[in-house]
Amino acid sequence: MKLRSSLLVTLMLSLAACGGGSSNGSATPGTISTAGISVASEPASATSPSVSALSRQSTLVRQGATQATAAVATPLTRAEAAQFLGQASFGPTMASIDALVASSKADWINNQFQLAPTLHRNHIIQVAATGVAVGQNQVLESFWNQAINGNDQLRQRVTYALSQIFVISMVDANIGNRAYGVSSYYDMLNQNAFGNFRDLLQGVALHPMMGIYLSHMRNQKESGARVPDENFAREVMQLMSIGLYQLNLDGSIKTSGGKQLETYTHDDVMGLAKVFTGWSWAGPDQSLVRFHGGSPDPARDWTPMQNYPLFHSSSSKSFLGVTTNGSGEADLKVALDTLFNHPNVGPFIGRQLIQHLVASNPSPGYISRVAAAFNNNGAGVRGDMRAVIRAVLLDPEAGFTGDGKKLREPVLRLANWMRAFNVKSTSGRFMMINTDDALLGLGQTPLRSPSVFNFYRPGYTPPNTTLAAAGMVAPEMQITGEPTVTGYLNFMQIVIPNGIGSSRDIQPDYSAEMALISQPALLVDRINQLLLAGQMSSTLRNQIITALNAVNISPTVVTNATNLETARKNRVYLAIYLTMASPEYLAQR
Repeated sequence: MKLRSSLLVTLMLSLAACGGGSSNGSATPGTISTAGISVASEPASATSPSVSALSRQSTLVRQGATQATAAVATPLTRAEAAQFLGQASFGPTMASIDALVASSKADWINNQFQLAPTLHRNHIIQVAATGVAVGQNQVLESFWNQAINGNDQLRQRVTYALSQIFVISMVDANIGNRAYGVSSYYDMLNQNAFGNFRDLLQGVALHPMMGIYLSHMRNQKESGARVPDENFAREVMQLMSIGLYQLNLDGSIKTSGGKQLETYTHDDVMGLAKVFTGWSWAGPDQSLVRFHGGSPDPARDWTPMQNYPLFHSSSSKSFLGVTTNGSGEADLKVALDTLFNHPNVGPFIGRQLIQHLVASNPSPGYISRVAAAFNNNGAGVRGDMRAVIRAVLLDPEAGFTGDGKKLREPVLRLANWMRAFNVKSTSGRFMMINTDDALLGLGQTPLRSPSVFNFYRPGYTPPNTTLAAAGMVAPEMQITGEPTVTGYLNFMQIVIPNGIGSSRDIQPDYSAEMALISQPALLVDRINQLLLAGQMSSTLRNQIITALNAVNISPTVVTNATNLETARKNRVYLAIYLTMASPEYLAQR
């Protein structure tokens, strides 16, 4: 099966069951008529990349820098602009497409680099000042507001990707009830997204929310039968820097005698765990009471942890070929410098950023080019995140169209809809709540992954598929199955006509689409540009147009004014819904 295949049967069954209105268009308000279309006849072009397609892409990349330079100089089409914005932002709008067509990808990225970050903790402070008890909902309000309305779209999109590599989760009650801390952690990722990876790694290691989540907060030195907690030491290597196996520059695993070479051993974990002893809450002193959480400083949830020498291991700490035995701060520097300079970091982190932004199965050449940018930004600087982001988004392989590159995860689908149709918050606060429920929601909520391994693993492959047989991965498929596909369709069937959020606080603006209801082809073309970067197949386009024509909007047929207005709106709702339900949309190109 290809990427669409495991979705197809469920899509057909779910579409058949969704809100069918009568052919005269007088469907019940708030539902979507699905007359006249079957997703079953999706063309082969809607699938995930085939092995031959990837081979063709690799060949094109190898044709050399001359073609890449020429491509940069060629003005962007609207379809190319929309595709790029689908990778580099939370989704295109007509205004953002217009602006990019008048500029270039490189200039757009450079302009985005100049925009100052918007701090999410400020929203928590502002809401708390009104007397509202702040919690997880306020974190989500700020996330969605900035993701949809923020001018710093590239920073917001990269930060979301980083939050799925350097994971904390509000599912953990010890984290979930600290809105100031969680928003501050996201701000820390936000502020370091365009900085240096070494600073990002330190920000993660010392943030109190990570300290709580991976239990190196209040980690104590060895004594008697007690040994230091190894949780963060293991995960900072496995998930956040170097991975499990030694890598070549192109991301392939190094072997010896047919055996994969591991990156670290348990002895390395034990040695690194000693480094992360003695770290606890920040404050004006380093007292025993403060270490254990008493005498809380008002800013402790967002101030980097400090070291308490009394609890820091004084024994030798050996890991990854180095040994250190100094103060807590000195040991930390050695540890983070060692991780940062490990040859795995470029391909390991680079590949994951490609996967989150562009493609699940980047070619070895693509990974090599991104890893090389991590190793040297062209001016001898290692870990320059701006150079890495440029390499990810401006690579020729990122611009290839036609084949599906990755499955859109649910959060990105909803964000795409919100931006495409210019949603507005009635309250001004963007009052979102969690969307965890797999049957009635998205099955995914930002900053609420089930574990430190994120919602899905970067190396996940759907079992018993041609993807698995070809050695390919589809990470987002790990949270995709019949319940979640059905839930997504049911969820969007309600959201598209009615809006979303507490008391339907967030409402779309379909005025531009309503102006085209008497011209179904133009309506579909507009939605195609916003949601599919102009890459909708003629088969799907014709199917949707047929479905829209089946919704009768003639006043001579639908004489009741209320039913007529419902029918008019249903054309818009149906066009959006069927597009977002199609495998062509679900597989981002």
